[in-house]
Amino acid sequence: MKNTFVISWRYQQGKKNHLVKLIAWLSIIGIALGVAVLIIGLSAMNGFERELNQRILSIVPQVEITSYGLPQEPIKDYPALQKALQRDSAVIATAPYISFQAMLKNGTHLKIAQIRGIDPSVQNHVSSLDKFVLNNDWQHFSQEGGLILGMGIAKALQLKVGDWTSLLLAQKNNNQQLAEPQEIRLKITGILQLHGQLDHVYALMLLNEAQQLLGYSKKEVSGIELKVSRPFLVHQMTYPNLQNYPQVLQANTWIDQFGYMYDDIRLIRMVMYLAMVLVIAVACFNIVSTLIMAVKDKRGDIAILRTLGADSRFIRRIFIYYGLIAGMKGCILGILLGILVSLNLTNLIKGLEYVIQHKFLSGGIYFIDFLPSELHWQDVVLVLSCALLLSLVASLYPARRAAKIPPAQVLMNKG
Repeated sequence: MKNTFVISWRYQQGKKNHLVKLIAWLSIIGIALGVAVLIIGLSAMNGFERELNQRILSIVPQVEITSYGLPQEPIKDYPALQKALQRDSAVIATAPYISFQAMLKNGTHLKIAQIRGIDPSVQNHVSSLDKFVLNNDWQHFSQEGGLILGMGIAKALQLKVGDWTSLLLAQKNNNQQLAEPQEIRLKITGILQLHGQLDHVYALMLLNEAQQLLGYSKKEVSGIELKVSRPFLVHQMTYPNLQNYPQVLQANTWIDQFGYMYDDIRLIRMVMYLAMVLVIAVACFNIVSTLIMAVKDKRGDIAILRTLGADSRFIRRIFIYYGLIAGMKGCILGILLGILVSLNLTNLIKGLEYVIQHKFLSGGIYFIDFLPSELHWQDVVLVLSCALLLSLVASLYPARRAAKIPPAQVLMNKG
């Protein structure tokens, strides 16, 4: 076996036909590009999944318990509902909230926002909102109140921390018709930056201020936010402690809002695997052409080896190793390129965006405004294994042909 590998390596490195050399290098480059693109693509998918986990599951409510029906009535006695929910072993933490839409105004600039009234002292138990508030202004918000605006809203209204804005809240008269909106002046005490879609729709205020604004009592809220032990199985939760609760309730989960993103990533990952494996397969089967020409070029050497006692299996192994060496060269080049680009993909794309003055991902449309990347070494091993397996398969037919070359006929022709 050692001798066959050494002979294969010498055939690879030795002088050979220029056309064979060209086709060999084209196949190596094709394998390298296929391997590199697959590693980069999988790293990007891993990055998107990481950002989903960090920015969606840690920010967006995993489960929201609200009253059933339209229009939705407030939860009448939320402390009692919290106690009932906390007895469920699947629930890690709970937090009350108030949610409503309002118009924010600064001069001539207007922006619709989803205002969420929260209690900062318990909100940290169910989400990581505080980690995305710039300059540690979460503490100021907890003490002073006011508004925390999403970065997209703040830019649209040209506001910064310390500025004041008008909050316009729709009102109805006695005939249930829309009346002149109520205007409340609020100070901006923080900016929330998630680098994505939520920056353009989210604003936070204190729970008690939101209760006063909507005319709720101290025990009334829009709903209860839950953090659960198994967020990917929220649809299987049964809430046994709410069976006899006096108010009709409903559960809204993060999967209902953002589950499609995970499905999209899984689908794209599968399509990418299929497409890139086909690309690598095409490049690997260029090895067939290389080996057939190499076999033709080495007919004399094969005949001499056969006369020296080499059997068909020995000759077959030489050219199988020949193909595997070519595949390994392409794999090593592709892996090095793929790892280098994957580790620097975010900065490379940011640099390209700066040069062409165009952003590929808009925060107002997508859940993030940059291209993330996270390299998983198991992906590298999987891609390497796949490419080498295809190289092996591509080498079998030419190696078999080489083993069947009749030595006597070759030597007579040379003579």
